[in-house]
Amino acid sequence: MAQSSDILGSIGRTPLVELRKIVPAGSARVLLKLESQNPTGSMKDRMARAVIEGAISRGELPQGGRVVEYTGGSTGTSLAFVCAAMGYPITLVSSDAFSREKRDHMRALGAEVIEIASEGGHTTKELIQRMIAKAGEMAEEPNTFAADQFNNPDAADGYAPMAEEIWQQSGRSVDAFVQSVGTAQCITGAARVLRARNPKIIIVAVEPAESPVLSGGSSGPHEIEGVGPGFVPPLWEPELANEIAQVSSSEAQEMARRLAKEEAIFAGTSTGANLVVALSLAAVLGSGCTVVTLTCDSGLKYLSTDLYASG
Repeated sequence: MAQSSDILGSIGRTPLVELRKIVPAGSARVLLKLESQNPTGSMKDRMARAVIEGAISRGELPQGGRVVEYTGGSTGTSLAFVCAAMGYPITLVSSDAFSREKRDHMRALGAEVIEIASEGGHTTKELIQRMIAKAGEMAEEPNTFAADQFNNPDAADGYAPMAEEIWQQSGRSVDAFVQSVGTAQCITGAARVLRARNPKIIIVAVEPAESPVLSGGSSGPHEIEGVGPGFVPPLWEPELANEIAQVSSSEAQEMARRLAKEEAIFAGTSTGANLVVALSLAAVLGSGCTVVTLTCDSGLKYLSTDLYASG
């Protein structure tokens, strides 16, 4: 394993593995990019480093300045990780709708965490908007940088190296890429790179069936953390996706459990949603093709939730 000069150098270069047991015979091969092996257990480490380094390079985050962000947990944890490594204080606005592990992890990395109460532990449009508004208020303070993950283009750029890794690790053969949509930054950054490599690639966006706003439906509460904010993300580019697929919270949870038991890959609910769609697409494309999707984060972030809690 290559030595890194500092902890931030450990971000990226994650494995791409072929699923062997969960993919039916006659389907395309399904490759899973293990973003759960980033330092905080999440793909968001990539965007966090890009956002903070971009802000520093433009003079938006001076030495001693404070970072502020709204977060479902993984972005906040990744930003707290980068800020701890680079010596910046950070305040994060989160909620009890997201796992205790995520909130504890943010605090362990030195972040100040403000929690906004949810309605029954569900992710809703109203909750996300209240979190954004609270972070916006704090960002008005002097010497403060708002990371603003929904609107910051550096976030999408942070995923370009991941897409390059996928292309090389796959043997330069990717027929379809599947990714669930929260801010839309990951699917945007990855699709731009992969489509430049293969103009015919199929890009599929995944959203909660209970809140199908990308498909033109109404927002609603769901239990797939980190995706489906209940509104169309401001930087969403519809032309990047060939299809939009809907997966229910229960389907996503069951698939995440199957992934752990059958493939020994421990991941969160959004990964389960990704895999539901990837397997369906693989069956349609058939043998000889390649479908790639992500483990967005580690199942260790959800041990206290209904996804894995034993009672």
